[in-house]
Amino acid sequence: MTRRSRNWPLWVGFATALLAAFSYVPFFVKFPVTRDFPWANLVLFLAAGCLLAIGLYRAFAQPERYRGKISGVIFGVLSLAVFGLFCFGVFWLARNIPRAETAPRVGQRAPEFTLTGLDGNSVTLSQLRQGNRFVVLIFYRGYW
Repeated sequence: MTRRSRNWPLWVGFATALLAAFSYVPFFVKFPVTRDFPWANLVLFLAAGCLLAIGLYRAFAQPERYRGKISGVIFGVLSLAVFGLFCFGVFWLARNIPRAETAPRVGQRAPEFTLTGLDGNSVTLSQLRQGNRFVVLIFYRGYW
C-alpha cells in the first residue's frame, strides 16, 4: 500500500475562504472601490470554492492517491457557512443601518450640546466657540 499524499487544494481553499471573510473589514473597507461592493472578497471566495472543488474531486476520484474525504467535506461546509455569514453581514445587515435624516447637513449650524471634557468638567458648544474659536465636529455614520 502506498502512502497517500496530502490534498493541498483543500487546505489552501479553506484558508482562502477565511482570508476572504476576514480581510474585508481591516483591509478592503479602506478603499471605496472595494467597500461599496466587495468584489475583491467575492473573487477570493470564488477562488476558494474552486480550490475546494478541485480538492474534493481529487479526494473522491483518486482516494488511493489523495487524502481528504472527511476533511474536505468539513472544509467545504465551513467555507460555505463563512461565505453565507459574510454575505448576510455585508449585503443585508450593513444595508439595514438606520438612515440619518435627523443628522445635521453640511453647512448647517450644529445644535447646542454639553459633553464631558478630558478634565472631567462639562463643556458646551457655545463655550468652545467663544472668542472666535473654530470647532471641528466630526459625525460618524454608525449604529450603536
